[in-house]
Amino acid sequence: MITLINSNELPKLDVYHHVAVASGSKTVYLAGQVAWDAVPDLAIQTEQAYVNVHTALKATGATLEDLVRVRIYVVDWSQDKMPELLKGIENARTKLGATAKPPATLIGVQSLDVPEHLVEIEATAVID
Repeated sequence: MITLINSNELPKLDVYHHVAVASGSKTVYLAGQVAWDAVPDLAIQTEQAYVNVHTALKATGATLEDLVRVRIYVVDWSQDKMPELLKGIENARTKLGATAKPPATLIGVQSLDVPEHLVEIEATAVID
């Protein structure tokens, strides 16, 4: 079971919670997921990477609701990319029926494994 919490002493954000408390007995660590058939569009790649996280979780019996941490790596990050990133995340959540917003960290990077990849999503889940 995952309980997502926002401290009253920290800013409340709509896109994630600050804390996840997990009571399961198995931890699932996912490799970073990317959009393998990448088109040069951050929103589309983000949506596909998030869908790939969902697909990888299914192999373990986990769901997006079991996530306790998400790390998002974006190439050449700048604040003006935020709307496209959030659009991709929201599109994936809507498509998959996901409601949980686990703690997330956004990390700007110089590059990923291949020049075509603009975003990579790494995740950790806890299941019983």
